[in-house]
Amino acid sequence: MTFLSHFFSPENHVKVSPRTQTLIALLLLSASAAQAADKPGTPGFGPNVAIFSPKTPAAEIQSQIDKVYAVQQHNQFGKDRNALLFLPGEYKVDVPIGFYTEVIGLGATPDATHISGNVRSEAASRNDNATTTFWKAIEGLAVTPANGQMLWAVSQAVPFRRMHIKGDIVLNQNKGWASGGWMSDSVVDGKVNSGTQQQWISRNSEWGSWTGANWNMVFVGVPQTPAGDWPQPPYTKIEKTPVVREKPFLITDAKGNFSVRVPNIMNNSSGVTWHAGSSPGKTIPLSKFYIAKPGDSAETINAQLAKGSHLIFTPGIYELTYPIKVTRPDTIVMGLGFATLKPIKGTAAMTVADVDGVTIAGLLFDAAETESPVLLEVGSQGSKARHIRNPTLLTDVFFRVGGAGIGKAKVSLAINSSDVIVDHTWIWRADHGAGVGWESNTAANGMVVAGTDVTAYGLFVEHYQEYQVLWKGNGGRTYFYQSEIPYDPPTQAKYTSAPNVNGWASYKVADNVTDHQAFGLGVYSVFRHPDVVLTRAIEVPQTPRVQFHDMITVALGNLGSIDNVISNTGGATQIKPRVTPKVTSYP
Repeated sequence: MTFLSHFFSPENHVKVSPRTQTLIALLLLSASAAQAADKPGTPGFGPNVAIFSPKTPAAEIQSQIDKVYAVQQHNQFGKDRNALLFLPGEYKVDVPIGFYTEVIGLGATPDATHISGNVRSEAASRNDNATTTFWKAIEGLAVTPANGQMLWAVSQAVPFRRMHIKGDIVLNQNKGWASGGWMSDSVVDGKVNSGTQQQWISRNSEWGSWTGANWNMVFVGVPQTPAGDWPQPPYTKIEKTPVVREKPFLITDAKGNFSVRVPNIMNNSSGVTWHAGSSPGKTIPLSKFYIAKPGDSAETINAQLAKGSHLIFTPGIYELTYPIKVTRPDTIVMGLGFATLKPIKGTAAMTVADVDGVTIAGLLFDAAETESPVLLEVGSQGSKARHIRNPTLLTDVFFRVGGAGIGKAKVSLAINSSDVIVDHTWIWRADHGAGVGWESNTAANGMVVAGTDVTAYGLFVEHYQEYQVLWKGNGGRTYFYQSEIPYDPPTQAKYTSAPNVNGWASYKVADNVTDHQAFGLGVYSVFRHPDVVLTRAIEVPQTPRVQFHDMITVALGNLGSIDNVISNTGGATQIKPRVTPKVTSYP
């Protein structure tokens, strides 16, 4: 019985007017809401966010984790979204992580939140195959694996950030394949075993040792790189990360109050940010954020942004009839649990003005059946401002056209602003799932860059019908590129970009560009129709300051081929016998 029902119960014989009863009720409800809002560890993140405390019995925590995993383990194209948040302290639980699940430690450093147990990602397909293990994330935790080795079998769109593994980690499951992956701002005390991983990027991370290589392994700002260099083993090493800002993250203080830590921009950095304590930066209280929930309209969200609020999307799918418009400098937009933005009226899902210091983090942009011209646009066409000291950051942003149903978008990500940093993205026209076909999930380009001095780390772009990446701005830099060209061109006539040029290059640098750098690129073919080929994987203008380093092409199926790696250099892929052409530098 609540206090209010007790107050008005017949046995108390309290005589008050109906108006007074209403006023008392409103006061008590307001007090109750204020008390709930002020209670540590209970921000209004909604039902899809679980917040765990070390004071909670381990069995109760384990039960909640298991219930989420029971839904998400095989839920590749489902609608459920979840975030599991751990307050600082010690935990003894096992944490299997399924699709659309994000696991977060809420301490200022990973060591503030320690889990002893099997925190793991298992292969999603049969025969230990992790090549379709997507859309899961972990950050801000120290983990002591139960058997000394953490299992992390993953492929695209799986962020691994601000982690401390007190033991070893293996990046595949048994002998099953895995395809792609990301690690940043993390420490592994023991050995990293990449196993069957086809490609991987590690940025600003540290470990005791690294073993393994396959096609394309890239290390940027990593102090302890393994021995050897491209092409054998296929290691690309960049000593310092030229410019980056780590992803903003949720933290709690000693009183349980939530805030968001926004790390500083770093230039020419190596190793992790948190050895001396919390990552250098600023802290923004949660009261400065509007906490959006599924069902909120774009108009409601835009009104909050216009007032100066930052924004957190809680887990769920947001069907938008109008774009989210980010117009103010230094705005932080974060998603939890793979919050998904879906524009259902043929508009963009989000536009960002050509202003300083915006951050877009942790969101999945999903095309709908009515074609969008673009899903995320950063800066309008013709943007001219420079943002060298305070660039916009796109971090853990993912895009999907088809797979969960018919989806159409001409361009997934358009970057018109200058100095933008892209820090891990998977831009995917679906090759499997629902609504998949050459005439169904139509999409020309994954990413189009018109801005100057745009930098990308961990660029995964796949299956688009024309150029996967079209780079039109000068001064671009890419550190790691992974791309499967489309599986499904039905005929060569429908897959021809110019006279005597079969297909569209995966990575195209526009003819007017005079300055571009790219390091560690893999382009792969799986043609499903006979007599369809690609003339070149990478196409660039012949000019001395457009420079590419460490490239490979591989034919994964027995149909078609890629005739050259870059422009007219490198030679053709081949299945029998296996030929995987590699080019160390171009020109």
